[in-house]
Parts: sequence; C-alpha cells; structure tokens
Amino acid sequence: MSNKQLQASTDLFIRQFKWPRIVAVASVIAMCIFCIGVSRPDRTVPLPPGPRPAHKSSGSLPQGFSGLTHLLHWPLTPGDGGDLLASTSPQTSTYHLRSPAQTSYALGGYLEAIIIARDHQGRPKAHGGDLFRAQLLGPDLKAGVPGDITDLENGTYLLTLPLLWAGKARVRVRLIHSSEAVGVLRGIWRDQWATVDFTGYFRGPTGYEETVTCNVNPLLIGEEEGTCHYRDEDSGELWFCARPPTLPCDSLVGHSSGRYWNVTTPHEEALLARNVTNKTLPQGIPPIWVAQENNRSLVLSPPQPCHPGIPAPRPSGFYHQNVWHSLSCSGRSFSTADSILGCLAGRVVHMMGDSTLRQWWEYLRDAVPALKPVDLHATYHTGPLMAVDTARAIVLHWRAHGWPLRSLRTPVAALHSVVRELGGLAGGPHTVVVLSLGAHFTTFPPSIFVQRLAGVRAAVAALLAREPRTLVVIKLANTGYKSVYGSDWFTLQVNRLLRAAFADLRVAFVDAWEMTSSLALPDSVHPGRCVVRNEVDFLLSHVCPT
Repeated sequence: MSNKQLQASTDLFIRQFKWPRIVAVASVIAMCIFCIGVSRPDRTVPLPPGPRPAHKSSGSLPQGFSGLTHLLHWPLTPGDGGDLLASTSPQTSTYHLRSPAQTSYALGGYLEAIIIARDHQGRPKAHGGDLFRAQLLGPDLKAGVPGDITDLENGTYLLTLPLLWAGKARVRVRLIHSSEAVGVLRGIWRDQWATVDFTGYFRGPTGYEETVTCNVNPLLIGEEEGTCHYRDEDSGELWFCARPPTLPCDSLVGHSSGRYWNVTTPHEEALLARNVTNKTLPQGIPPIWVAQENNRSLVLSPPQPCHPGIPAPRPSGFYHQNVWHSLSCSGRSFSTADSILGCLAGRVVHMMGDSTLRQWWEYLRDAVPALKPVDLHATYHTGPLMAVDTARAIVLHWRAHGWPLRSLRTPVAALHSVVRELGGLAGGPHTVVVLSLGAHFTTFPPSIFVQRLAGVRAAVAALLAREPRTLVVIKLANTGYKSVYGSDWFTLQVNRLLRAAFADLRVAFVDAWEMTSSLALPDSVHPGRCVVRNEVDFLLSHVCPT
C-alpha cells in the first residue's frame, strides 16, 4: 500500500469514527480499520528470533466484529473548549438526593441522587460528557460499592447507589475528567496514530548493537521503504522497526519502551491538570443509615455456583469487611494455603497479559509456600514465570502479551503473541486460561485494540470448540490511570470492547474495574494485596465453584 493510499484509508477511518450512539453488537457493520492495511508485510524479511508458527491467519476481522468501535459512544462537547473557566469544575459542581432524606433506608433498596455539573464560575453546564465516578462507602465496615451514573446530556447526571449492607454509609462523588478534558482524550485516541514509541535492539555476530525506533505503524518511524517488517504468522499482528544502519532486519533481539510523545497543547494540559482531575466534589449528602431486614445485615450473593457465561449485573458485587461479595454467583473464600492448593490440585493455569495479571501470579506464589518458582532464567519483568507443586500436580504460568508492550528491555524471543500461545494449548477440564488485555493499548487508536481482540477472540473460540471443558477467564482492566497515555476514560472504553468481544463465548469475567474502584483507597493501577486477594478468590470460585 502506498503512503497516499494509507493516508486515504486513515482519513476514511477518522471520518467514520464519530462516536455514534451505542448499537447492539449484532447490528454492528464492519467499518474501515486502518491498522489492517497499514503495510504489506515484506516477505523477504524473516520473523524475529523465536519459535516459527505452524499455520497462517489472514489477520482480518470477522464480519460484525470490526465495528465494535461503534460501542464507544460518549456525548460530544460543543464548541472548542477554549475557555478554561467554562470547563466543568470539581469545586462548584454539586450533588443532592433526588427525594427528601429519610430517617433510615431499606436494605436492598436504592439511593438516588442528582449530580449538577457547573463550570469554574458556578454556572450550570448545558451539556453532558463529564466523567464522574461515585461510591457508597461504609468506612467502619470496610464496605464499598460503585454507583451507576446516567448522563442525561443536559449537564445533570442521575446517580443510583444500591444499599447492600446495613449500617452507616456515605456517598462520595469524584470528577475524574471534565467533558472538555474528555474531548481532548477522545481527539488524541481517535486522531493520533500513537502517543508512544518503542526501542528495538539489533545485535551483530560480534556483539555489536544498534538501536532504532519501533511501532505499530511504519509511518511513525520513517518511510515505509526504510523499515523492517515483522508479522506473526498465527495472528497476523504486524510490527515495524526502522532499518538499522548496518545490521540486517533478522538481527532484532531486544525490545523496550521508548518515548512518550508530547501530544497536548498548553491549553489541553490545563484541562487535564491535577488540580481539576480526580477531585472529590464537596459533600452533598449527609451520611445515611440502612436498617437491617429480618435480622439480615447484607444482601446475599445468588445461590448459583460461579461458572462461565453468567450475565453480569450492575454492580457486579460489593465489599464488606474487605471481602468481595459477588452479585452474579456464589463466590467462595480461599483464605488458607491448603484451600488454594485443594482447588488448584491437578490443574495447569496459564496467565497471559499485563503486569496487573502478574500480580495474581505473585500473590499465589507468596500465599502458597508449596508453590515453588521455577528458574526459567526469567530476569525480565515480562516473564515467562512458572511455579509448580509437583506433589499436587499444579503448574502456574504467567507471561506478558506481545507487542505493543511498554517494558524494560526484554528479549524479543520471549514476546509470544497470545494467539500463538492459545493455539498451542490442548485444553481440557484441568486447564485454566486467564487473559488480561487493555492497559498497553490505550496509547493507540481503538482500531489497534479491536484488531488484537479479533485474533484473541478467534483463538479462544477455537480452544473452546476443540475442548469445551477448558475454563477461560477474562480479567477486565483496572482503574488507576489519569494521564493522556492511560486515563480511566480510555480504560472504560477498553473494558466495553472486552465485554462485547467475548459476550457470546462461554467465558468468565473478573470485573477488576469495579473491584479496584469500590473501596476508599487511592486509585492505583497496581492495587494492594486486599484487592488482589479478592480478585484471585473470584477466579478460584470459577475453578472450584463448589
């Protein structure tokens, strides 16, 4: 494809990608995804070092899947947002109960409130698009649940909070990003080919090395004729590096993060500044009291055991005494090493994804002394990692997903695509697969993530077709990021795509978005042990539902 054709394809993508309203997945029509036609792979250039795959894939998106970006509706912000004083302010925005306050509230009911967005001069906003997040918290009970916020697109928002425990509770509302800041993020995500680049390390026979810039698009690193092209034969995933000055393309041995690009103007930086990002609104509702019902102090989890394919309620669960109570199935607690070992006995667990999933592997390694790490010479934080208990026939794997991966220097040979790994699994009742994708794709337009999801979804479908008893678990992305490279707004869109991509497959979801945003804890993309323990317990509740 010539540069002129590539530009025309990209322009078509940008014109079509206007954030229309949500439509049903079944009615989504395929749209132009520029990343598919970025460049024709150079057949004269070999793959980087590593196992050669056994079969090929077209790399194209299935009909009805490529239009998933239509799911990413968000209300538009009128005007150019040039007046900072007209942007939404966390200091002047308010919220109040929708109905008069009551002496006490019924367990299992709902609390409704109205959020009114105002600008820095206190004037009510006339349009929606702000990213608010709300919680109902019970600090004395170590309890918390996320609120559901409906944008009425007129400057007001309906907040609904379920009353799931008896006792004292208080409402907390935060403005994560103003609608004007969201407009900046949306423009960057839609129009920028990338906001970061990467470094490729090439090594000659004598040990001499040369470093160059790499990325998902050849135009991001130079002219197409001056690039090394790499294509994963299993997934069709493409990768490009600038051609080294003297070394050949097949001498690529290492990979690492590169630069974070400056993609904002001073005005846009002001809209995303810390003093207006992730700020708590002034207290608008006094603490409330929720009464017990029939001597019950909690809303109980459903009695059905956890299994793949259960529809996800909103919210998916809540914390009480720092324990996550699922509202989709009867989650179990695995509070001792023996209970974890009993559940995992005879099983092989494959974890593939990012560092938030590596936290699960590390938690199990630390919580269960019988799981002994195996020295795989994995001195790199991208893995692979393995722990085993030979007495109980337990094997626990973790490896990072492939490009694009922001990381310290790591061998290219260790960067296997998830599609390749899934294609090599026989599956079965003793095989557990956990996938975590998203965090490393927020620095690219959504089309890049959609293409990756297409390949992974096809590989998961093939695995379940050849061995339906395989347990596949999808971990949604965590809250925690607040920058142009990884905002929670990006994460919210990524999670929408993840749910839609696997909605019709018999997989289980761990809603890490809600599990990392329900307690009165500082946001962190790498949550503490309490949250990780509950995430792993919910995973094990699917491995051993009874």
